[in-house]
Amino acid sequence: MTPTERRASGSLAAVFAARMLGLFLVLPVFALEAARYPGGADPTWVGMAMGIYGLTQGLLQIPFGMASDRFGRKRTIVLGLLVFAAGSLLAASATSLPWLIAGRALQGAGAVSAAVTALLADQTRDEVRTKAMALVGASIGLMFALSLVVAPLLVAHVGLSGLFGLTGLLALGCIAVVIWWTPPEPAKHKNTPRGRLSEVLRHAGLMRLNVGVFVLHAVQLAMWVAVPAMLVAAGLDKQDHWQVYLPAVLASFFVMGATLFPLERRGYLRAVFLGSVALIALVQLGLLAAVPRPGIAVLGVLLFLFFCGFNVLEASQPSLASRLAPAHARGAALGVYNTLQSLGFFAGGALGGWLVKHVGAQGVFGAGAVLMSLWLLVAWPMRAPVTRQSAEATLADEAQAT
Repeated sequence: MTPTERRASGSLAAVFAARMLGLFLVLPVFALEAARYPGGADPTWVGMAMGIYGLTQGLLQIPFGMASDRFGRKRTIVLGLLVFAAGSLLAASATSLPWLIAGRALQGAGAVSAAVTALLADQTRDEVRTKAMALVGASIGLMFALSLVVAPLLVAHVGLSGLFGLTGLLALGCIAVVIWWTPPEPAKHKNTPRGRLSEVLRHAGLMRLNVGVFVLHAVQLAMWVAVPAMLVAAGLDKQDHWQVYLPAVLASFFVMGATLFPLERRGYLRAVFLGSVALIALVQLGLLAAVPRPGIAVLGVLLFLFFCGFNVLEASQPSLASRLAPAHARGAALGVYNTLQSLGFFAGGALGGWLVKHVGAQGVFGAGAVLMSLWLLVAWPMRAPVTRQSAEATLADEAQAT
């Protein structure tokens, strides 16, 4: 990477990390703490308070992505972070569950993921973009693991309102990073014509990725409806679950770095991508088999394998989407992509909860295996886009041959 690419990748990964840390800090303790609010005795409304963030996020990713094509990436990101901070502060001051739901909904309205990803794509070359996206994915994974450790400690001292207040401060810090640390967006991407949504929706390669990101995050969130109970059944207290999660996440990063980047340079990105989809499908079958008598060691290995596949897909999918999308419609394309990602979170939580209630954990992992297998069929015709560097090398070889 060039110095500018490193600076862009580091600063935008920091924005993603700080924003996601604020969100993840709430998740491990939300259901228990929200029950203490007036109206919190109804699990349906507590579930709504958890899930409505993903719904408003999904609805507004496309408008924010298209706005970044039209008005510029940075100003769109700053606007979204201000909305997110306002939602965090509203949730922090909530005195009842309806106000908490309103704050969560306003948080989700700050849907900047598409604009941030588009800005990162603008500032990196094709041949290093997967590495840049992987840095973002790694930062998100680390924040998830960190939140599992520190959330119970923090909530004991500051409560749920304090966590939301911290989330708002992190969002304001992200604004400072975008304005003063992130390199200026390329001039060619300022004030360009608005990307047409119909152009994005007709693109077969992009739609395969959109289906994939929906399935991936639906399966991920549905898993976490059932996995914690399996760890408890295996004899691990809930406050110690991080002892399984954290090593699995950290070890999977080393595996991703040792496989994804070298194999991508050698032209095996498609094989790594499809292999990761198949790996997660097999993990779902492994979890299905482990339900009757879960063991901590078996669950640890399965979660490590899941994160290996998940991290590869989390790094390669947005990179592929940004490279396949027309430059003038990149924000719109990543808006659709992030919309399907957010809706996948929402659908995964709802489906996972329904399946656990009516079928049991076997239903969650059986459905996950089916969804991942269907994604494998949809993704099979994919072709990895040729980087500019590879294209130039091919032309040079052809010229030399003639």
